[in-house]
Amino acid sequence: MISLEHVEKRYSGTAAPAVGDLTLEIGEGETVALVGPSGCGKTTTLKMINRLIEPTGGRILLDSTNVLDQDPVLLRRGIGYVIQHTGLLPHRTIRQNISTVPRLVAWNDERIAARIAELIEIFDLDAELLDRYPAELSGGQRQRVGVARALAADPPVMLMDEPFAAVDPIVRGRLQDQFLDIQARLRKTIVFVTHDVDEAIKLSDRMAILNVGGVLEQFAPPETVLREPENDFVREFVGAERGLKRLALIKVGDIEVDDGPVVSPSASADEARRVIDEAGFGWVSVVDEGELLGWVDRHELEGCATAGEPTPRPFSAYVTARDSLRQALDSVVTSRTAAAVVVSEGQHYRGILTLERISKEIVA
Repeated sequence: MISLEHVEKRYSGTAAPAVGDLTLEIGEGETVALVGPSGCGKTTTLKMINRLIEPTGGRILLDSTNVLDQDPVLLRRGIGYVIQHTGLLPHRTIRQNISTVPRLVAWNDERIAARIAELIEIFDLDAELLDRYPAELSGGQRQRVGVARALAADPPVMLMDEPFAAVDPIVRGRLQDQFLDIQARLRKTIVFVTHDVDEAIKLSDRMAILNVGGVLEQFAPPETVLREPENDFVREFVGAERGLKRLALIKVGDIEVDDGPVVSPSASADEARRVIDEAGFGWVSVVDEGELLGWVDRHELEGCATAGEPTPRPFSAYVTARDSLRQALDSVVTSRTAAAVVVSEGQHYRGILTLERISKEIVA
């Protein structure tokens, strides 16, 4: 969908190029993150794709057409663009902001209204916000409106310049999760700039790691970058905790989990104590025909005939197949039971994850 062929950008009065001889191929429906230190040409590269900055050398092809052969205004109307502080027009309502590009490309009112209704549903925005102004929205709401506006005319390509950097960490995490869900459905071709390596790892299909001057050091999926950094620059840039960061890319459902200590509520108290002693956790899960009821320890079994006689306590740490091993690790270290219980819908018990089990994936 996007091809950069020996692209260069030089500014007059400077000896070194801002971007020099950069070549990238970005596939249709792919999300690519441009990351690197300040001065590496990330934003310059992004802006050359839609000609907000004109390249001084090489070619940029959008769906096999050279962007320099296109009218820059028409080119930009066909590319979604999101910036750090959203760039919403403060004197226009949310409805008017979202409809900006559709009106420029002469959509009729009925089509625009239908598209706005579709977008507010996709981005979980209340319809009552449409007649408010940007200053009346929270930071997270404004950011979602900014992305919705970029998608309004249904462009095949989106450019995003640090789209979630202007919000607090909690909102940022929610926006990232929402971005992944929406991209899974829409499959747009997305190029985004970020200083946050963890964000690039989480959101991108491939990471383009740039050095100063737009030098491409590595272009690969995040898992490959973390497992096999191309050189010392990449290794230093992604940081010393590469093994831990890889856990964010591995889903619980992708690995085998341990069975863990389990008894049925009808099991005798002696049987439950035997399972507790063999497992060495000091507790046992009580599972009734696949449904997790909770856990009990030796103390609670005193004076009881069966494992189900004391009321099982709920686990504080649950993870599902969709959660990452990084989330599972956090659950393990904050749990009183030193394990994260893996469940599926309806509290169906699948097993447990321990530090020992997760550590095998760190060093794999």
